[in-house]
Amino acid sequence: MQSDIDPQSLIGRKAFDRHGARIGTVDEVYLDDATGEPEWAAVRTGLFSRDAFVPLEPSEVVDDTLRVPYERALIKDAPDFGVGRHLSPEQELQLYHHYGLALPAPDAPSDEGLGTVNGANG
Repeated sequence: MQSDIDPQSLIGRKAFDRHGARIGTVDEVYLDDATGEPEWAAVRTGLFSRDAFVPLEPSEVVDDTLRVPYERALIKDAPDFGVGRHLSPEQELQLYHHYGLALPAPDAPSDEGLGTVNGANG
């Protein structure tokens, strides 16, 4: 993802999968505690649905939307940890495995976990 994007500006953007199908709206952005860099977004997948975590690194902001390079089904099947809470290193590891991503550093995920930039409740 572009490193010059303010994580707060992602909140409220529409998110789309690799084929252009709408996933939902970005609810929260999770920052790495050690680096302060945005790593994950929680996307509200529907009116009565849960939030799905999506990785920000391979994703892009295009025309005021978040484009996530994964299938909608994979995104909706992501582990559900709830939103508004700190992600533990174990939860972050589960997300990396779910999306088939390489860990960002040899000792990653950091043992500090991830904090949030809150959306509507922040």
